[in-house]
Amino acid sequence: MAYDKIIPIRSRLDHCVGYVLNPEKTGLSSVLDYIGSGEKNTLGQTVLETAVNCRLETACQDMMDTKRRWGKTGGVLGYHLIHSYAPGEVTPVQAHELGVAFARQLLGDRYEAVISTHLDREHLHCHILFNSVSLLDGKKYRDNFAAYYGDIRGVSNAVSARHGLSVIQSEDRGRNYSEWRAEKAGKTTLRDLIRRDMDTAISRSFTLQTFWEQLEKQGYTVKRGPRVKHTAIRPPGGARFVRLGSLGTGYTEEDLKRRLAGTRSGEPPQPPFPFKQPPRRYTVRCGPLRRPSGKKLTGFRALYVRYLYLLGIRKHSPRRPPLPFSVRKEVVRLNRYGAQFRFLQAHRVNNAQELSWLSDALQGEIDARTERRKILYREKRRGSPVEPEIQSINQELRTLRNKLKTCAQIEQSVPNIRVQVQLCQDARRKEQAYPHHKSPKTGPGKFSLYDR
Repeated sequence: MAYDKIIPIRSRLDHCVGYVLNPEKTGLSSVLDYIGSGEKNTLGQTVLETAVNCRLETACQDMMDTKRRWGKTGGVLGYHLIHSYAPGEVTPVQAHELGVAFARQLLGDRYEAVISTHLDREHLHCHILFNSVSLLDGKKYRDNFAAYYGDIRGVSNAVSARHGLSVIQSEDRGRNYSEWRAEKAGKTTLRDLIRRDMDTAISRSFTLQTFWEQLEKQGYTVKRGPRVKHTAIRPPGGARFVRLGSLGTGYTEEDLKRRLAGTRSGEPPQPPFPFKQPPRRYTVRCGPLRRPSGKKLTGFRALYVRYLYLLGIRKHSPRRPPLPFSVRKEVVRLNRYGAQFRFLQAHRVNNAQELSWLSDALQGEIDARTERRKILYREKRRGSPVEPEIQSINQELRTLRNKLKTCAQIEQSVPNIRVQVQLCQDARRKEQAYPHHKSPKTGPGKFSLYDR
């Protein structure tokens, strides 16, 4: 089984990873020096080093000549690929032969490459350095998820399988990075909301048909049938359908049938992803408490406070109607809205005009510091020791640009927040006008946004 890691090499190697690259050197030559170390890749009298589409003695020069020929000397200079094997799986010579076969199949006749097998670790591993520019047509190699999973991992698995080694198989399908990060941090995601609505529908159903009807009552659109390959649902206000298979164990059509059969037999429906209430945090204050200011918030700040209140600042009362799905799915942006409110509070911004004034002031400060930095760059070229001041201005510019970016985000968010607040007000008026249509209280199998 081979494991692969790819590192882009840019104009400065301190942008690359860890010990492999020397931050005091630049360019492709330092990586060639590292991977060609005689202390790491020598087995007796045999040096485990091979060149593909170039010569070992002039590999770096050949790669740079290719870049100059096609006029592509900037950006990513090359890629450093580490091709590792499990301890004891292969011999040093086999590891090198497999690494060369992997590089030849991956790169073909398009890119120059140098392969060196290192023996200084318990796990044998090949270092493959290849040019980012094709010597045939000048096209640059694109390092992305499709290239990694479709090309690098696919070729690596094919070479390993051809020589009788194990291969790496994905346990499940890839997930959106924002969802993975939210789940890792214990935050609510859009799929969490869908799963909880499905749990609620299951608790009210005995057959699969009544389950689909319950989902449709909640505003979902169901896509299923003999001509539909993958059963999918679309939440109310959603733009895309979500396949049941992407929601995890317990939510495929077969799993739903099994859970409904348990409900008919008298077993209480247990959701596959039980919700855990986060631990409460307490703040201990010493001394007299500060009395709150009697000044009432208005404008943007009052709007944000109201919206944060709706999104889950406090627990939901069973007497209130459930929030629309378009509002509930906004919970994934709760931290962003909280940061925007703190920004408004810090700068005492209440309306669009004050926000525009603040944006203009920030842009003016950015322009002034940028002009000052241009002057310092000219002095630096003349040999003046102005680097510390340049670094200080760069830090100030990063802070100012982040603030200006927050102003733009608030300007875009305010109309959406107003629409969502209006939806909540309409739902409350409808509940007051028709009090006999009471929403069910939260309990086992019921979900409320505020039980976060």
